[in-house]
Amino acid sequence: MMRSFFVCALAVLVCAGNPRAAAAASSFTLSSATFPAGGTIPLTAVYDRSGCAGRNVSPELRWTGAPAETKSFALVVFDPKANRGLGWYHWLAFDIPVQAHELPAGAGDPGSPATPHGIVFGRNDFGSTAYGGPCPPIGDGPHPYQFTLYALNVAHLPVSGTTTGIQVGDVLRGHILAHATYEGSYGR
Repeated sequence: MMRSFFVCALAVLVCAGNPRAAAAASSFTLSSATFPAGGTIPLTAVYDRSGCAGRNVSPELRWTGAPAETKSFALVVFDPKANRGLGWYHWLAFDIPVQAHELPAGAGDPGSPATPHGIVFGRNDFGSTAYGGPCPPIGDGPHPYQFTLYALNVAHLPVSGTTTGIQVGDVLRGHILAHATYEGSYGR
């Protein structure tokens, strides 16, 4: 419960009391050619262990409308339904260069040539710095997967491969100019 609350509270803090941030947030959008907004995440992007039979390739993501003051981006992929409502972090990527306007499919693997230079990956709840796709419990119904991209006012954050999802709020606090969320679902 606390983790889900935290992610929601972080998004609210982006625009609270800042009309300029609210306007920037409304024009900042995130999309994907891998799956439609609100649609089912395909097997190519589903986890490939723990009984899940996907390929674990991070989906293609692209964005437009970032505030002019943006100096870098951070991406957090979170399942708020997992872990009995405590949530699960699937992917943490920081210091995405301001020149980037997309992450190609497969960019969630730190060793991939698809990964833009300079990105720092945090540790997800699978214990890895690479993208970890959906893998909800059998019979638990579809889970929502929230891909949230943050436009930041700094080029580099104090992060490393040991930075975890629970630390995201502290790391991003005071640096968020706008955010955009794109959601898909997956169940088995």
